[in-house]
Amino acid sequence: MKVLLTAFDPFGGDLVNPALEAVKLVSDRIGSVEVVKLEVPTVFKKSIQTVADAMAKEKPDAVLCIGQAGGRFDLTVERVGINIDDARIKDNEGNQPVDTPVFADGQKAYFASLPIKAMVEEIRKNKIPASISNTAGTFVCNHLLYGVLYHIAKSYPTMRGGFMHVPFIPDQVITRPSTPSMSIETIVKGLEAAIRAIGANLEDIKVSGGKEL
Repeated sequence: MKVLLTAFDPFGGDLVNPALEAVKLVSDRIGSVEVVKLEVPTVFKKSIQTVADAMAKEKPDAVLCIGQAGGRFDLTVERVGINIDDARIKDNEGNQPVDTPVFADGQKAYFASLPIKAMVEEIRKNKIPASISNTAGTFVCNHLLYGVLYHIAKSYPTMRGGFMHVPFIPDQVITRPSTPSMSIETIVKGLEAAIRAIGANLEDIKVSGGKEL
């Protein structure tokens, strides 16, 4: 099995993106899974095109995109991408779309096709906090998640795709009091656990992953 593992470059004034730094350290092979890594610009439209080009070239069995979610405590596996761009801040090229569809001919939302609950369970087995998230926001992370699932729906019927968010690393919260963080080593271990779950589960497991809020 081949997994295309992507991560964004730094954005929003930060000099580092823990998603990218962690992905760089992920093993190139995890069990029977070959891992192909890709750095993605934090830019609307360009991010989707970068990953779409890699999907066409590499023909992976699965695509797992990684992004930063500052303020979250755990590794969060996203359930759904929605067809809306509504940027609170500008991307790395100054774009700030508001109330704009990602793809005008796309569905209102696409659900991740990775085994998201199995991924969470495998991460937790490694003593790392993890949960399912029901929103990837409305910035470039959701934009890319939706875009990957759009291209899968249109062109790759056997490919699977999804997205994970990771917290800040300690260096990023020195000037952000009371903000949670996670070590880069723990993030790497969690990503590798998630990839193992992707390789081991063609279908997701049936466990509770819901939230009240």
